[in-house]
Order: sequence, then C-alpha cells, then structure tokens
Amino acid sequence: MMNARELRHYLRHGGVIAYPTESCFGLGCDPHSRLGVQRILRLKGRPQRKGLILIGDQQTRFKRLIAPLSPEQQARVATTWPGPHTWLVPHAEDCPIWLHGRHPSLAVRVTAHPLSARLCRMAGMALVSTSANKAGHAPAKTTRKCRQLFGQRVRVIAGLTGGARKPSTIQDLITGRILRP
Repeated sequence: MMNARELRHYLRHGGVIAYPTESCFGLGCDPHSRLGVQRILRLKGRPQRKGLILIGDQQTRFKRLIAPLSPEQQARVATTWPGPHTWLVPHAEDCPIWLHGRHPSLAVRVTAHPLSARLCRMAGMALVSTSANKAGHAPAKTTRKCRQLFGQRVRVIAGLTGGARKPSTIQDLITGRILRP
C-alpha cells in the first residue's frame, strides 16, 4: 500500500483508487479533483448529474463542502455515524458541481470501515466513494474482482469488505425521507 504522502500526491493529481468499504469495494478520488471524478464517471459509465457520495473518517472532512448544520441536525447524524448511513445534506455554495450533480444536497457518510477510515486519514480529506462497478452491474466485493474490472486504470487497495449485505442507507437530512433503505 502507498504511504500517506504518495496517496495524497496520487489523489491530488487525478488518481483513482479502489478500496473496501462496509458492503463492497468503492472507487474513490480527491473530491476536489475534477479529473479524478471524470475518470471515475468514465470507468463506471455514469452521468455527472446523479452526484456522488463522499466518505470521511470524521464529520469535519465535509466542512467546506456542506452547509453548516444546526445542533439538532448534528445530533441526528451523530446517531448513525460512524456507520453505513449516508445523509443528503445541503451543499455549500462553492461545492463543485461534479460532486452534487443537479441536486441541492451532497451525500456524505462517516465510514465505520477501518481501512476506508484509514485512507481518509492518510489522504487528509474526504474521498469520493461510489461502488466499484460498471453502471447497472453488481459491485465488486473482492480485490481480485476490482483488478479484473479495472486493470491498471485504478490502484486497488487490497482488503476485505465489512460484510454488510446491502449498500448504505441514504436519508435526506431535511425531510427525513429514506431514499434507499
């Protein structure tokens, strides 16, 4: 595995990694790297308008990308984090469009997966986290499958998924509506 300095350099220059999360492997990059996000979208065959999920090892990783949360909202997200619960929260005015797509909110999650959290700490940032698959296909669950799918186009971080059978719950923080149970 890369050391922290190598990882930061790789991500800041548009590199894409595949890494284990709670339920499957994810494709990730520096959320501020338009090149990295474009590479992920091409690998998946996914349109930008859909938006992406970001993961962090702590809530402060999202500070510049989301609007300030009220104490009540902070308490609400704290009941599910860290863990496989993604919240849709209003994005900051200067949040890059390639992250939120056509939506007024940004999807964020504080991960409970030890390796995913370690990667965020090493990188010193939140990471884009979208399932490692082609759009419409099942996500990769193993290091080997990621290498088969993406070859040398991504750096695969070897490890095991957290064993969750389904992707994270997605819930709108403002309305409370659950979009994906």
